Amino acid sequence: MGEMACGKGTATRYVVEKYKGKSYRFSTMLRDILDRLYLEQSRENMQRLSTILRQNFGEDLLSGVIVEDVKKEKSPVIVLDGIRRLTDIEKLKNFPEFKMVYIETDIKKCYERIIGRRENADDANKTFERFKNEHNNESELLIKELKSHADYVIDNNGSLEDLYKQLDKIINLN
Repeated sequence: MGEMACGKGTATRYVVEKYKGKSYRFSTMLRDILDRLYLEQSRENMQRLSTILRQNFGEDLLSGVIVEDVKKEKSPVIVLDGIRRLTDIEKLKNFPEFKMVYIETDIKKCYERIIGRRENADDANKTFERFKNEHNNESELLIKELKSHADYVIDNNGSLEDLYKQLDKIINLN
């Protein structure tokens, strides 16, 4: 867990590669629906779709999809990327080995990363002001609250090697 561009994707890729894991992203199902509807995969569209789905089918809808996917997974290491609300973790806590990791990164570094990676259609022309304002969107507001529920907190303001060492330590403890 963590705010936009804090390093969740980088951490996920590392764990999946090194520990032969599998990853699931909450945004994948939203991207799938947007593609099927021939709508742009922008952050705004994903946030809007998430809100519509949760308001009409329950706040735990997205986590329910993830739970069903994880139940079918055979890999010993599974990374879930994109937890944004406490309701997202309620069903996940039923898995005995479930551990929550929160990644903290300076907002300026996050902005530089989001501009550089251009994952969403609207990332390329994003200003720092707009990026800061996006942290006030409904889908982002509750993320900081998750930190107090995390089993581990990672500081991702250093090098990739520093990030990897922290991840290795967590995995080797469990």
